[in-house]
Amino acid sequence: MKKLLLLSLAALLLSGCADKKNYEAAVLVELQRDTKTAESKDYKVPPEKMATCIVETSSQNMPGVFALDPARLTAYRNYAKMLSLAESKDPKKTMEELQSDFGSAKELMAARSNYTESELECLSTFVMSAEESEPNQK
Repeated sequence: MKKLLLLSLAALLLSGCADKKNYEAAVLVELQRDTKTAESKDYKVPPEKMATCIVETSSQNMPGVFALDPARLTAYRNYAKMLSLAESKDPKKTMEELQSDFGSAKELMAARSNYTESELECLSTFVMSAEESEPNQK
């Protein structure tokens, strides 16, 4: 019985880590797509660090109480799908699926808002820490 419980827990941990890593990979792809614009190049924030920050920050406002909560794991999958909308062959169908996955158009908008706010918060954090580390040039 203990072995079965241990194997079940290990499977849950692996799938949970995979869902979070897939979300982080989707965030990284989104950031790399955005770094092609002139504005993003000005900040000189490593996309990998930014992706990790966004995942951690946005996770705080996702459903689920803890990291391996099934609701949180579903949210990771839904957020990754949301970020890959631009790459979809049928964006309209994907948008309908996303609305269904999130529960409503309003919930989908809230998720996108959570992602955007997390991105801005992380960018602000990196910019402020870069400014503090620069010596005053007066």
